[in-house]
Amino acid sequence: MHGIEIAQPSISSITDKVFPLVKEWQTRSLSSCYPVVYLDGLHFKVRDAGKIVSKVAYIVLGINQYGQKEVLGIWVSESEGSKFWMHVLNDMKNRGVDDILIACVDGLKGFPEAIKAIYPHADVQVCIAHQIRHTIMFIPHKDKKQFCDELKAIYTAMNEELGMDALKDMMERWPQYRSYLKSWETRWSDLIPFFGYPQPIRKMVYATNAIENLNRQFRKVTKTNPY
Repeated sequence: MHGIEIAQPSISSITDKVFPLVKEWQTRSLSSCYPVVYLDGLHFKVRDAGKIVSKVAYIVLGINQYGQKEVLGIWVSESEGSKFWMHVLNDMKNRGVDDILIACVDGLKGFPEAIKAIYPHADVQVCIAHQIRHTIMFIPHKDKKQFCDELKAIYTAMNEELGMDALKDMMERWPQYRSYLKSWETRWSDLIPFFGYPQPIRKMVYATNAIENLNRQFRKVTKTNPY
């Protein structure tokens, strides 16, 4: 790596010293309450028994009561699904996290239900940016810019009611794309929790940018160097 060769015994010696520290970090006690947590899965390649295979790192980034970012843990599995997220959330619970105010997630099926099962009082905010990307995926290029500009009226509205009015207006103005907008209506309850908070909080939670920025840092290492 980086033009430096390291003998296998040296690698084994280093990992033997590092693993206990990793285990200690992964099992450490956590704060009882996190106002905001971001949860996301990072897909990467890893060397396993001499083969390069795909894995998923389940990453949880928390904002503590002092406004500081804190990686609560990283759990590795074969694939991403709501069932393993239940394991992650239970582990957080066992390590002392009794309450979460807002959980920010992507559009993974069953994710909000998994969080509510462990933290029933948490507001679960599905990422608006993911919803937008899903909505415009098949919008023709000639209409995409105007369509995206008008979408902003939904998630920048002053409140939930005005947001729904903006959605209905779009459905009337773009009948040819009504089927793409229908998912907003179907998932409305998962998309609107941020409306219940002041503007500074809305900007923090309506998208999962915070954890995606963290994942990009991890990606710089794992993309070209499978371990």
